[in-house]
Amino acid sequence: MMQRWLSPLKVFRPLMTSLLTSLVALSLLGVAGTATAAATEAMAATPLTPTPEGFVDRPVVVLDWTLAETLTGLGVRAIGVGQVETYRSWVDQPELPTGTRDLGLRTQPNLEQLARLAPDDILISPMLASLTPRLSSIAPVTSIPLYTPDTDTWQTLVEATRQLGKMTHRESQAEQLIRASETYMAGVNAALHQQAAQNQQAQMPLLMVQFMDDRHVRVFGNNSLFQAVTERLGIANAWQGDTNAWGFATVSLEKLVTLKGRMVVVEPLPPGGREGLARNGLWQALPGVRENSGASAPLFLPPVWSFGALPSANRFAHMLAERLLTRPDTEITQGQTDGDH
Repeated sequence: MMQRWLSPLKVFRPLMTSLLTSLVALSLLGVAGTATAAATEAMAATPLTPTPEGFVDRPVVVLDWTLAETLTGLGVRAIGVGQVETYRSWVDQPELPTGTRDLGLRTQPNLEQLARLAPDDILISPMLASLTPRLSSIAPVTSIPLYTPDTDTWQTLVEATRQLGKMTHRESQAEQLIRASETYMAGVNAALHQQAAQNQQAQMPLLMVQFMDDRHVRVFGNNSLFQAVTERLGIANAWQGDTNAWGFATVSLEKLVTLKGRMVVVEPLPPGGREGLARNGLWQALPGVRENSGASAPLFLPPVWSFGALPSANRFAHMLAERLLTRPDTEITQGQTDGDH
């Protein structure tokens, strides 16, 4: 069974080890119930990372991080990407290939540098459409839809992956990435459902947020990457309110007090970090935070690009699986405290 999983995952680079070791754990869960000790040992020690394929160079530049991470997932090195250093803080994984040039701000790229690079194509998302007149004087501009209201977010990202694969002559890698993503989601879904059946307890809905300041959060719902993932994992979203085109609403912490769900906090945190939250009365009043029980205590995740594509979706799913699938208590506590990259 493992060989069937391994083949399509060859396109993942920085995600490779985490995805493969998760599949080992899921396999063990399927064979021997929760098998917590064995799963933990396997995830820590199993040497299942295939030799990565080399990146291929393509004469394109990318101003949008979601498109950039998708090209990276296809094994493509663009000659330039907008805000490379900031990408490392907000997207983190997959890492951009060594040698990728920084084009400056995504919304105000360095046009002189762009002209010197002489790309065959400039890739943007519709959010950057206002740049098209200036960019098109340098090279053809291709705008690829990503997050659009009243559409299936997952399917939109799948189609964007296929379009980028076709543009860069990486069609087979695009299909492998799509298959690997869907297979991985199905595997986590099955493991979570099996665990719920064994425990005779349904999975608690999740309330997925990212802090804007110490009193306000983005809460993610319909049309978001995070909900697209949780839908495939079979997990309900505790937030059923309105969202914008990007799938989030900005709300005060008071708005969350009456909601029943386990908090998932995607870093970065507000100034003061968790020590600051410990002194934050609004935060401490939230259900789950107040009780601080193992099954409902908040989960803190390292940065994941909340407006990402399939690579970010897989990373988010992996981090949820690491925390929601049964582990020894010490492992769960460590995961909640320290996060995971």
